[in-house]
Amino acid sequence: MFLGTHTPRLDDKGRLTLPARFRDALAGGLMITKGQDHCLFVFPRAVFEEMAHKVAQAPFTNESVRAYQRYLFAGTDEQRPDGQGRISITPDLRRYAGLTKDCVVIGAISRLEIWDASAWERYLDDHEDGYAQAREEVLPGVF
Repeated sequence: MFLGTHTPRLDDKGRLTLPARFRDALAGGLMITKGQDHCLFVFPRAVFEEMAHKVAQAPFTNESVRAYQRYLFAGTDEQRPDGQGRISITPDLRRYAGLTKDCVVIGAISRLEIWDASAWERYLDDHEDGYAQAREEVLPGVF
């Protein structure tokens, strides 16, 4: 399970050091893809393969399905962390997420999300009030 917030930096070669606590779960390979809200999603390879199988089974005769499949699969990069836990983020993915030097990596249970630090702060500011209100809609009766 991926949890927490971490603040690594991109180096000059576009590499990001993954938080040490997640490295074992990602040692077998990972998939980086465009996420919603202009962040990147990082999935363990096995989790991505399971999700991709489900997405691939959707009816490709539906235009929205084809568009989603193309966007998801064309924008995905397979990586294996190096000995120092670093991954290379392609220029296209860095551009999509607006990544600069300062990044934020958050745990989102089954995946990590990589955000530009400024974009993450804006996201938090924009959604903080909605978080309390959404509780009942997202998790009725849990709290």
